[in-house]
Amino acid sequence: MLLSMETKALDQAKDARKIVFHRVAENLYRLEQTGGYYALLKRGDKQFRRSLKTKDRKLADRKLSELRDQVGNLTTSDDARLSFDEIGKRWMAATSHSLKPSSITRRETCLKNLAPFFAGVAIRNVQAQHCERWITARAAKVQPQTMAHELNVMRAVFDYSVRLGLMLSNPAKEIKRRKVVQKPMVLPTREQFRKLVAAIRENDGRQDSQEKAKPGADLVELLAYSGCRIAEAYALKWADVDFEKNTLAVTGGAGGTKNYECRTVPMTDALRALLLRLRDERSPAPSDAISQIDSAKRCLATACRRLGYPHFTHHDFRHFFATTCIESGVDIPTVSRWLGHKDGGALAMRVYGHLRQEHSFSMVKRVTFSVQRPDVAP
Repeated sequence: MLLSMETKALDQAKDARKIVFHRVAENLYRLEQTGGYYALLKRGDKQFRRSLKTKDRKLADRKLSELRDQVGNLTTSDDARLSFDEIGKRWMAATSHSLKPSSITRRETCLKNLAPFFAGVAIRNVQAQHCERWITARAAKVQPQTMAHELNVMRAVFDYSVRLGLMLSNPAKEIKRRKVVQKPMVLPTREQFRKLVAAIRENDGRQDSQEKAKPGADLVELLAYSGCRIAEAYALKWADVDFEKNTLAVTGGAGGTKNYECRTVPMTDALRALLLRLRDERSPAPSDAISQIDSAKRCLATACRRLGYPHFTHHDFRHFFATTCIESGVDIPTVSRWLGHKDGGALAMRVYGHLRQEHSFSMVKRVTFSVQRPDVAP
């Protein structure tokens, strides 16, 4: 009922049995006890009852006009009776062309997890309480980052429905995100990195083991010296290397980089030395890939286990590159550009602002509270 839409108004009324609404204009009503204005509109076979959240008549008229426009944009076709799952699939079909396969997979997973909470409810009838049911159930089971992904997808599906005229407004608009706490990064020190690469190259007694492990060690070094993502690294061709200008073009290959933009970065001395050695060993053609493999997971896991190190991943060496650059004195906006970020360094500041403990202890030695006195001439 219309009366149930303003619980506070009902609670504040002296006698709930005598609450009275006065019709003051077409579609506009005023609650006698509080003076607040309400709208009652109809579109097709559906009624819309809304508090306009004001006691000012002029403001109420403006809000009513805006609400009329919104209701007028609603479709009366059978599409409004489709389920969240059906609309979600239409939304995916309309937006997937601009996404990478990993993003498509993540969105499809989110839709699958969200669908049960809206089962049996037409998209036009979805209310905030359905979204709250999702919050209650999922918050106890999944991490904040997973909830953030699902909330993004939920809002996007509802926004899509609003644009199509299937819903009046987005019922998930006011949902607050759970705070995502970034876990402290565990990265190898420079000495650990050196030992790790050596352990990957080391012969473990099996026939040809050293030769088989060599491409894995080369890939780990390539990641650490370039800051590339793993997909960017194994997409690199020798044609992307310019030894004269000392630059590397990161294109991402056929799939493109994460943001679909190519970048040209200067080569570190370590990267240049690695590429010169690989070129001399192979005499490659320009179209040949620099890395002979697309993953070093197995040899990396084995080396970490043998050395008693944490389990480092491909992406950890991108972080290793960025942290090493910052500790070497390179400013964060420059490192951000080398990594391919497009936000001017905001993400890099959040991710790499910690720096490693060894660097922190070396920096604290520079801090002094003693009074600096000029030398006194004899």
